[in-house]
Amino acid sequence: MKKHKPTRKYIFVLGGVMSGVGKGVTASSIGKILQFAGYRVSAVKIDPYVNVDAGTMNPTEHGETFVLEDGYETDQDMGNYERFLNTSLTRESYMTTGSIYQKVISKERSLGYKGKTVSVVPHVPLAVIDQIKRSAKKEDADVTIVEIGGTVGEYENILFLEAARMMKRQHLHDVAFVLVSYLPIPNTLGEMKTKPTQLAVRTMQESGIFPDIIVGRSPDPIDLRRKQKIAQSSMLYESDVISAPNLESIYDIPGHFLQENLDVKLLKKLHLKKRTNTVAQTDKRRWNTFVKKTKNPKQYITIAIIGKYFGTGDFILSDAYVSVIEALKFSGAEAGIKVNIDWLQAQDFEGTAGKSKLKELKKYGGVIVPGGFGTSGIDGKLAVIEYARTNKIPFLGICLGMQMASVEFARNVLGLKNAHSTEMCVDTEHPIIDILPEQKEKLRKGDYGGSMRLGSYTAQLKKGSLARKIYKSDSISERHRHRYELNTIGNEYRDLFEKNGLLITGTSPDGVLPEIIELDQKLHPFFVAVQFHPELQARPLNPHPLFTAFVKSASK
Repeated sequence: MKKHKPTRKYIFVLGGVMSGVGKGVTASSIGKILQFAGYRVSAVKIDPYVNVDAGTMNPTEHGETFVLEDGYETDQDMGNYERFLNTSLTRESYMTTGSIYQKVISKERSLGYKGKTVSVVPHVPLAVIDQIKRSAKKEDADVTIVEIGGTVGEYENILFLEAARMMKRQHLHDVAFVLVSYLPIPNTLGEMKTKPTQLAVRTMQESGIFPDIIVGRSPDPIDLRRKQKIAQSSMLYESDVISAPNLESIYDIPGHFLQENLDVKLLKKLHLKKRTNTVAQTDKRRWNTFVKKTKNPKQYITIAIIGKYFGTGDFILSDAYVSVIEALKFSGAEAGIKVNIDWLQAQDFEGTAGKSKLKELKKYGGVIVPGGFGTSGIDGKLAVIEYARTNKIPFLGICLGMQMASVEFARNVLGLKNAHSTEMCVDTEHPIIDILPEQKEKLRKGDYGGSMRLGSYTAQLKKGSLARKIYKSDSISERHRHRYELNTIGNEYRDLFEKNGLLITGTSPDGVLPEIIELDQKLHPFFVAVQFHPELQARPLNPHPLFTAFVKSASK
């Protein structure tokens, strides 16, 4: 008997008017409500920049780099997909202009096109379509949400729009388009304006794409009159224009979309029916429970995040650490605690003025020093870590945070005054943090892109440690993104640390690479630092145990 080939469906999510209005969370929320309807859902992000991946971009320009389980460095929207859909995606679910051109050129060089003339159209869009379909197959998805970065009308995403148009032509009843557009309310007028969205729709139509649904982002709900105006210029019914006003939390969006019957409308356009199964019902119930917990906390605490990528002109860019922020929210909800966050620049704690500012840290329930690269703000981070350690403020260090916690301890407890990381000081007398041996040759060759220690690695936890108690397991798997490690060559520094109360309680399976350090609880109630990035695996329905333990400690 011939095996039945599954019919896969695709929803393209495009942006209109301007970027940053919430395409990513809209795409994630659409995926969530289709999960509630009983379907297997996956997601693909297309970024129009020429970078091959997101690993070499400055966080203040583009937000955090989200690392997948397989080590691929991607846009932060991939984090939204994983968190909302409660899944782990692979590199097939992410592409850029650079990565697609790289594939096309590589295929041409290896005679993959069998001597044909390779053209921008159709070969580049066909490569895009091929990867979208590979991703859907790999994830065994009934419905794949495909978010195209940027806004319609931009030169950079024309080829991706062409790929979407070609897929619609190939699979007429299996492809739908959602336009997420912005409806401004100018202060001088006090009236919601639809013209920018109408122009975005027209630009979209010029690309041969007609929206099936328009999600109107705005500060306030869209009234019937505006829906009518948008519908008239878009060949849609008024019911196909979805009002998406600002909500208290992004996790309220799936519930709002259900109230707007967006699930029913999308399923109808894709010629699908709602499914009833226990998994979907349980998932919906758990999601609603999570949302309720975020709104009815039993306690409030404030956490200080000491970052170096917050400043962007006169504004604060919290997106540089978005996964850390979300992880705190999830663990807070789990513990019945509302976690408020203050974003503090590491540079503000440097120098004479910075020392007097350290006393302000006493008002916080806990302090987090997250990851980062380079020398800026390092002295401020070291000062904050010392203050948190000596004043017994709950502390969580992540990646660079662990490295600086090690340097601070070496300087101020072990008496190694010139201790440092070779990233910041190549010829330091005491290289407490040093580059991984395999990384030296890569950097010598200028091999920076996608060459760090990336993705999921296993760590073994020490019996009787706080880490073992938190994870409730002797073995864990966490995602990494770094070139430098705590230097334990010859065990010289390791022995010094442990004799003085800074314990290495998590290591690579061979015992060589330190993964977790913690202060003896006789010295400090909660001082834990990790080389990996636990925030990348935190989910609304599965909070990360390390963040939950930190939040509970901070609440005391």
